[in-house]
Amino acid sequence: MRKSRFTEAQIIGMLKEQEAGLPTVEVCRKHGLSTATFYKLKAKYGGMEVSDVHRLRQLEDENGKLKRLLADSMLDNAILKDLLGKG
Repeated sequence: MRKSRFTEAQIIGMLKEQEAGLPTVEVCRKHGLSTATFYKLKAKYGGMEVSDVHRLRQLEDENGKLKRLLADSMLDNAILKDLLGKG
């Protein structure tokens, strides 16, 4: 996944600017991003504070680790079943 050039704090700041009444086009021009990107960020981070974003990232990382562990376990299981079935 490509790393964003904006930190979570910067993204939250942009969203707050727009919520404060600055037109979306102006916020995008000021920070150098497209309106489509702005609305994607708004969909993901809208209504969050910086601490919420950090917690979200921690949960996503933990979820990824658990998915990898499950996949490894399922692969080991399949290998053992193949070995026992052919023996």
